[in-house]
Amino acid sequence: MDIKEIQELIKFVAKSGVSEVSIDRKDFKLTIKAQVTAPTFVQATLPAAAPAPVAAPAVPAAPAPAPAAAAPAAAEASNLITIKSPMIGTFYRTPSPDKPSFVNVGDEIKAGKVVCIIEAMKLFNEIESEVSGKIVKVLVDNATPVEYDQPLFLVEPM
Repeated sequence: MDIKEIQELIKFVAKSGVSEVSIDRKDFKLTIKAQVTAPTFVQATLPAAAPAPVAAPAVPAAPAPAPAAAAPAAAEASNLITIKSPMIGTFYRTPSPDKPSFVNVGDEIKAGKVVCIIEAMKLFNEIESEVSGKIVKVLVDNATPVEYDQPLFLVEPM
């Protein structure tokens, strides 16, 4: 079983909701256990209608420019492609602590270039770009946990 088959199996476990998968062959044994968390429910209550203070109209007026400023940013981001995590694990920008990052903001990448490593169950999986372009933003900090399908990088296509 090669690394690609193991990655596909990890993806299957993450998507399907299966809690554990074991493969036992004569030359190796592999067990994948998914971490299942119970859903969290939050109950909210709305306060009874009360007269608004006189200063309240001034507060909504201040945030009004923010959505207007966000509109051009959203239009600019619409042409960007997102590189997402193919699995659950720990995100690493470098191959080892003393090495430089695989990619940085402003770097040009081609399809197939390794952009990061995700560690899942003591396996270090090189994540390759599926697009060519320029790295615009790194969305995850080094050595932090990531979820399946979580955005990792924003790429401006070439």
